[in-house]
Amino acid sequence: MAVYQGARQRPGFLTPRAALPDEPVLPRRRVRAARRARRQSDRTGIVVGTIVLAFLFAFFSLAQTVRVSATGYDLDTLLVERQRLEAQQQGIRSDLGRLGREPAVRKMAIDAGLGQLAEPVVVRAR
Repeated sequence: MAVYQGARQRPGFLTPRAALPDEPVLPRRRVRAARRARRQSDRTGIVVGTIVLAFLFAFFSLAQTVRVSATGYDLDTLLVERQRLEAQQQGIRSDLGRLGREPAVRKMAIDAGLGQLAEPVVVRAR
């Protein structure tokens, strides 16, 4: 009689039941039929696909972050430009208020070489 590793004796007429152990010495392995036939699924494709998806999500997140920071930079630039234009507008308004009065106009005319007008000459109609 050949004895194989993991083989058990069957209880019979000559062997008492108490002599058998409760559990087998080596637990039986459950092997799937696909693995026995060496047709197991190749998981490298799934792993590579998962890595590619992770990189795509990371790239998308990075692109959104760059877009938000670029928009913030543009807003800051536009706010500085607006403040500069408002200061220039205020300067022009104050110049107009100062230069639009009669003494300033008279001084600018004299500086340009213009003199005072003489008395008007009245011509009678015939």
